[in-house]
Amino acid sequence: MVEVDTDQLKKAVEVQHGCKATVFQSVPIKDSFGGKTVWEGVVYVFSLIGHPTAKRAYAWSAPIEESDKRRFFAVLHQAPITSPVEAVRAAIVAEKRATQ
Repeated sequence: MVEVDTDQLKKAVEVQHGCKATVFQSVPIKDSFGGKTVWEGVVYVFSLIGHPTAKRAYAWSAPIEESDKRRFFAVLHQAPITSPVEAVRAAIVAEKRATQ
């Protein structure tokens, strides 16, 4: 599994959400559904400075299929998303909906 530099994730958070971000912690995630792993990796929690509605954001990256590039995710900590696992699940659901 290839991990990216936290500076790349920080930049993704700052660009997508228009505020300053600092790394708060990293959380290893292994999310399963029906006995199968649907996602495994590290989600970084960022503290946000200057965002109007959120104090934290969750960020990670994943490889783009059939490419050597990566996609960056930066999800705000706002109800109903209140944990790194929920952020990953929301991104998976959003991607599934987008490809249907």
